[in-house]
Amino acid sequence: MTTAKKIVPIIVACLVAAIALLTSVDRPALPELSPGPDLSAALAAQTTVTAAWIDRDEVVGTAVGLSPAGRPVVQVYVTALGFASLPASVAGVDVVPVITEPFRALPAAETDGKRAYERPVPIGVSAGHPNVTAGTIGARATNGSEVFALSNNHVAAANNGGREGDALLQPGVADGGRDPDDVLGTLSDFEPIRFCRAFLCAENRIDAALVRTTPENLGTETPEEGYGAPRSRTADAELGMTVQKFGRTTGQTVGRVTGIHATIDVGYGAGNARFVDQIVISDGSFSGPGDSGSLVVTKGLLLGDRRPVALLFAGSNTNTIANPIDFVLDRFSVSIDGEGTR
Repeated sequence: MTTAKKIVPIIVACLVAAIALLTSVDRPALPELSPGPDLSAALAAQTTVTAAWIDRDEVVGTAVGLSPAGRPVVQVYVTALGFASLPASVAGVDVVPVITEPFRALPAAETDGKRAYERPVPIGVSAGHPNVTAGTIGARATNGSEVFALSNNHVAAANNGGREGDALLQPGVADGGRDPDDVLGTLSDFEPIRFCRAFLCAENRIDAALVRTTPENLGTETPEEGYGAPRSRTADAELGMTVQKFGRTTGQTVGRVTGIHATIDVGYGAGNARFVDQIVISDGSFSGPGDSGSLVVTKGLLLGDRRPVALLFAGSNTNTIANPIDFVLDRFSVSIDGEGTR
């Protein structure tokens, strides 16, 4: 074999390794999947369990997760010690109860008054509709010609109460924001939240709103202590994926995706709403009241770092709930105004 023929495979192998490093997203070292049900079987079992159990008072959600041995399981989120009557398995897939407090949307509960920023303000900071305490600006988004602040409906559109042209304040009212002095932009669009009525819960997929603003008012990076600018290219959530966010209340935190395809009942001031196809992030310290609207991004290496995954909107003492970011971006026909191209 000639020297050139020997070198070519080495170069190819090095290129493959370099590409893997560039796009690497941090995931835990999980054991090899044990013989048993695959992910598709777990998804089918979750559908069965959800239909049978989601309307019970003590059940607030379901998701597909992984057992300590790396096997796909159905996780059932329960608020009381009523899980003894849950089936141990469905169609060969283990059913695992997870004790939690009820899931709630996360507007700020306390007054701070110290969260104003000079313009252009960073992302990941306090903001809100004048009728809302405060939440978080998740990211700057763009449709190619205009820029917008991306957050939740319950932060920027006051739980369906907002109207096009309403102000978004930075900081939010709970942090001293006042209209008109602290107006960052005006409400452009939002996805209405469909609340449960009587015995019927309509399905929601996103809690999101878009606020028209300008590059002079809103930047693309978090404060200096945060992760910086998100990338424009998104990533799908995967079980075990390490993610991070910067939010108004808890700042920079790191968590892990522990549930996908989740169906979750979420409490709002206006009532309960059911969300499907959601992402569950652990642990309970990942978010707190006022972090609603934060952008969840990957934590990985090089090009695998800071890729948008989800829009945070709710949580409990044990878990954070977030909308898959592509649902949000597709709804508004925008992309994240960050590094790189979509």
